Amino acid sequence: MVQVSAMPGTVAAPKLVLASSSPRRLALLQQIGIEPDFLLPADIDETPRKSESPRELARRLARAKLEVARDAAARNDMLRAAFLISADTVVAVGRRVLPKAERLDEAADCLRLLSGRPHRVYTAVCILSPKGRQRERLVEARVRFKRLSSREIESYLGSGEWRGKAGGYAIQGLAGAFVIKLVGSQSAVIGLPLYETMSLLEGEGFPVRRGWGAPA
Repeated sequence: MVQVSAMPGTVAAPKLVLASSSPRRLALLQQIGIEPDFLLPADIDETPRKSESPRELARRLARAKLEVARDAAARNDMLRAAFLISADTVVAVGRRVLPKAERLDEAADCLRLLSGRPHRVYTAVCILSPKGRQRERLVEARVRFKRLSSREIESYLGSGEWRGKAGGYAIQGLAGAFVIKLVGSQSAVIGLPLYETMSLLEGEGFPVRRGWGAPA
């Protein structure tokens, strides 16, 4: 468990736990003025089940991460009354789920498959309120890459930016130059749909605009 330093000048508020070690998800929350108090990475098996669709996979994994974080928070006096957030992102071509690339050959296969064709990115976000209410949203975005040359693929692989990324790329980085069309939420493609996350938290009473310098 990692504690995140509170934003300066803020008053006491309900605690917020992000069930992720992803620096991208943390940065997205910080982008909209929300600073988690703790990070609780959830180590789960992300292997797709037989005949499981990409959208079902994203939902299941986000729920599983939330469950792991909930159990960990229940054992910590400081976190029993905290809001919990979990999310999972799945990149797919049709029903084929692309891996979170950890090896060079995995990333290369992903880029060759995505070259010149559309794909879909599904991100599920779940929240659990201190009152025990669980809510979730699934956000779908459609992305199309330009046709990639062998040189472009090799250059991107050389950057190392693909490592650990769903589909073998990070849209917020160098791979943004490959995107010729995006329909939907870019923040969802990065890893956390900001509009939906903010709406879920606000609906459960979390002061989402507390860090904006004005009354929440």
